[in-house]
Amino acid sequence: MPTLRYWDYYNMTETFTELYEKAQEGNSFSFLYNDITSRENILLAYRTIKSNKGSNTPGTDGKTISDIKELSEDELVLKVRTILKSYHPKKVRRKWIEKDNGKRRPLGIPCILDRIIQQCFKQVLEPIAEAHFYKHSYGFRPLRSAHHAMARIQYLINQASLHFVVDIDIKSFFDNVNHTRLMKQLWNLGIQDRKVLACISKMIKAEIDGEGIPDRGTPQGGILSPLLSNIVLNDLDQWIADQWEFFPLHKPYKSKVGERYAKKRTNLKEGYLVRYADDFKILCRDGKTAQKWYHAVRRYLKERLTLDISPEKSKILNLRKRESEFLGFTIRANKKGKKRVAHTGVIQKKKKQIKQEAKRLIRRIKASPTSQNVLRFNSFVLGTHNYFKRATHVNPVFSRLAYDLKPFIYNRLQPVGKQEHPSNPPPLFKKFFSVNMKTFKVAEVYLFQLGIVKTVNSLNFSPKVTLYTEEGRKTLYKKLRSDIQKEISKLMNSNLPNRSVEYTDNRISRYSMKMGKCEITGWDLQAFEVHCHHYLPKSLGGNDEFHNLRILHQDIHRLIHLTDMKKIASILKKLNISKPILNKINQYRKVCEQENIVLS
Repeated sequence: MPTLRYWDYYNMTETFTELYEKAQEGNSFSFLYNDITSRENILLAYRTIKSNKGSNTPGTDGKTISDIKELSEDELVLKVRTILKSYHPKKVRRKWIEKDNGKRRPLGIPCILDRIIQQCFKQVLEPIAEAHFYKHSYGFRPLRSAHHAMARIQYLINQASLHFVVDIDIKSFFDNVNHTRLMKQLWNLGIQDRKVLACISKMIKAEIDGEGIPDRGTPQGGILSPLLSNIVLNDLDQWIADQWEFFPLHKPYKSKVGERYAKKRTNLKEGYLVRYADDFKILCRDGKTAQKWYHAVRRYLKERLTLDISPEKSKILNLRKRESEFLGFTIRANKKGKKRVAHTGVIQKKKKQIKQEAKRLIRRIKASPTSQNVLRFNSFVLGTHNYFKRATHVNPVFSRLAYDLKPFIYNRLQPVGKQEHPSNPPPLFKKFFSVNMKTFKVAEVYLFQLGIVKTVNSLNFSPKVTLYTEEGRKTLYKKLRSDIQKEISKLMNSNLPNRSVEYTDNRISRYSMKMGKCEITGWDLQAFEVHCHHYLPKSLGGNDEFHNLRILHQDIHRLIHLTDMKKIASILKKLNISKPILNKINQYRKVCEQENIVLS
């Protein structure tokens, strides 16, 4: 689990765990600024942003992560702290992306340093917020996905027989978040450091290039925006859950069934919320209850959160008669024997998009029949399958798509490839696709078969699996050995003048990946013995990227660069170097344009 490994590198795991546990106990936090601006948190933020593809997208200042990489660790930490002393975010770059319905969605792209600063805030605020969030909210949260939301809906239909659904669409949610209300919600969660709140206020009011200063909304594209949007809607989650699911009863009941019957004897509205970002549904047992929920939620959004719903997109559906749409899937409660079960498929709009994208990639292969273009098509097929294979009726949907595309693919690929039964295909092909069904072979690569996909059962999310408790982390990854963690801490605290933040960050990653061993000899290395070598020297065009660094014993590193034969002989004698190891050292010397060392 890369995220947890990064936390370990920078000794932030215990800090985040403590914040989560204190928030669960109902504590408030008045001194978060020091955690946010700590050296370790800033360097962790840099690493997290660096690993994000969006780090190469420039903001209004034209700078990307490449401009930050050249700074030293001390320079980066000092820069972030200095900016935050009197924080004024730079203008946000406006970019428009096309939506499925043909309309355009506005994205706000902050400058790269503002993104790193937002990440610093997110890392510290997220464990506090997570401790308060509703368990059936799935969007923009660690370890949760759209598939977990779908699994919850299927469970409520299949096991609880809830066949009425209230679909609510909030009108332009991200553009209409009330700033004053948001700041109060942060305070109510226990985030009560006024310096931190002042910085967040400036982030959400950052001027948008060409549009001025916004008085509402959280810009889509900002690092902190998804967390803030969940904080806004958490009030709604908790209010809905308190109306039925968490409603306190006068006496305890031994079973959930007994609880439910006790609640049904009251005037409470039975309903269960499933939310993914601003897209949510409330599942009910009958139409009358669904009507009550529809009007209650509409009023709550308007009066408490100052948000409007879209009347044409918000509706009540009987899933026995009509389909509902959610996260690209269709949902219906169909008969199976004496009961009804959830039947899920792919919405029409998504099927159209899949066809269009498949045709675009096939045309690309026809124009340039290279293995790279075939692999692009295969990646698209595998990605599409991985998302939609949670649908109960995915196979007939994709069989039909493949049937519709068959003439198009045949006519365009016949001149540049050949159709055949795959003989000796790669393991990935054999794992997912049929060798008894013909497919095209172009540039010695088989095209993945769009129509071959099987349903995979969706599993409900387990709240026990969390990044913020020791028990939850045990199920996710193997913790770094304590001795390795100890040496990494020493490496982090070592003084490396004139080294870039990219070099120092990648040096730690390399040491961790190699489990603290020299990459030539295999010896276990303590921090004081570690030298980090540029495989291709910077003087010959090398750089500080991960793939160009090697973790070596300090004396092995000296042997690569030394030219004085007396010093070389002295080290060889001290280390008792074997011939195979010397051969490896000579390979490194050759790249550095040094002469081979010959054993006398």
